Amino acid sequence: MTSARFPPAHAAARDVAPGTVAAPRLRAVVATVIGNALEWFDFAAYAFLAALIGRHFFPPGNEAVTLLSSFAVFGVGFVARPLGAIVFGRLGDRSGRKLALLIAMPLMGVGTLIVGLTPGYASIGIAAPILLVLGRVLQGFSAGGELGNAVAFLLEWAPPRRRALYSSLQQGSVILGTLLGSGSAALLSSVLSPADLESWGWRVPFLVGGLVIAPLGLFLRHKVEETPVYQGKAAPQDGCPPGGAPSPWRLGLQTIGLTSAWVVSYYVFLIYLPSFLPKHAQLSSAQALWASTAGLAAMMFSIPAWGWLSDRIGRRPPMLVASILCIVAPYPAFLLLVHSPSLAQVYLVAVAAGVLVGVFAGVGPATMSELFPTSLRTTGISVSFGLATAVLGGFAPFLSAWLIAATGSPLSPTFYVIAAALVSAFTAASLRETAHVDLA
Repeated sequence: MTSARFPPAHAAARDVAPGTVAAPRLRAVVATVIGNALEWFDFAAYAFLAALIGRHFFPPGNEAVTLLSSFAVFGVGFVARPLGAIVFGRLGDRSGRKLALLIAMPLMGVGTLIVGLTPGYASIGIAAPILLVLGRVLQGFSAGGELGNAVAFLLEWAPPRRRALYSSLQQGSVILGTLLGSGSAALLSSVLSPADLESWGWRVPFLVGGLVIAPLGLFLRHKVEETPVYQGKAAPQDGCPPGGAPSPWRLGLQTIGLTSAWVVSYYVFLIYLPSFLPKHAQLSSAQALWASTAGLAAMMFSIPAWGWLSDRIGRRPPMLVASILCIVAPYPAFLLLVHSPSLAQVYLVAVAAGVLVGVFAGVGPATMSELFPTSLRTTGISVSFGLATAVLGGFAPFLSAWLIAATGSPLSPTFYVIAAALVSAFTAASLRETAHVDLA
């Protein structure tokens, strides 16, 4: 069965004997997963070590200003992502996914090493924060192009009936990297003295990322082959779809609508939760962090399971059910959290939220990838999902805190989740099923 909208892009690849692609497919999966884990390993490590980094790179004085400056530089990585999404997305569509991923990996490594090797403000003055910003810009620029190319690379290497499972590994590796980053920060804080941690210990995750993981990832990516789907695609069309096909703008808007509930629920339930619980649920910061960690772990383990299920029952049913659950579940969940919950109930909510968001992360990469033809896939995914993450997800913690301050109700963040879920439910219901249709 082939798509009615686009001509099949991998007709030539389908004649290849299955055994001849097993080894290249395995290399492609391993190389892509390591790259994503590196990206989020250092991303999370920076967040958890922000206070130490701020004291190192900024002039001494007001502790609050120093911490805000460190988090401002953290945010610079998000600012650079849309540009990276455009540049690397277009490169992946024009010249191949492998080339884009090969360039993105050393760029990420260089940015990571800049953060880990730059002397402090006491040694080189204003050059220290300038170099820190440069490192974060390189990391963000690389990360912006990594997602679309990584998802497309995994999807296009997958067997026809395993596309959601394979592409879900990109999101699974994101959560794995986040957990490894937070775990490394916690481990260093436990085994090093405060003086050693502040003087040199905080550099360890960045040096490991830049000197060990990045070269390993680059070596593995150099060994992989371009995807059979991309090799068999038609000539690039400069952003113009075939006659009768939906415009890239429409496909991009569908992707943003489809992923709205995904990014908002992730940032509200799993990223904002550690800040919400100590203030509104009478939990300590440590208890809140462990609850959030449990939710992230549940999400990571559930992602491939939902991808596997989607390959059997389709994309629309799980995406639609998850969107509906994000409409009906957030309010009672937050209601439970703010009315003197037990620690077990908090963990139950966090784990349930992780499993629910795991539906989107397990099924979403394949769903949005299959919307776009091969010649537009990495650009479409990178830009559309990048915008959804930056605008809807990135501001979710801020909007949650603002809603509580404006309304006086700790339940008000749930209305933001519900609004996003309504958009996603409508979008999912309107999409055609693509699970068992040839890639265009």
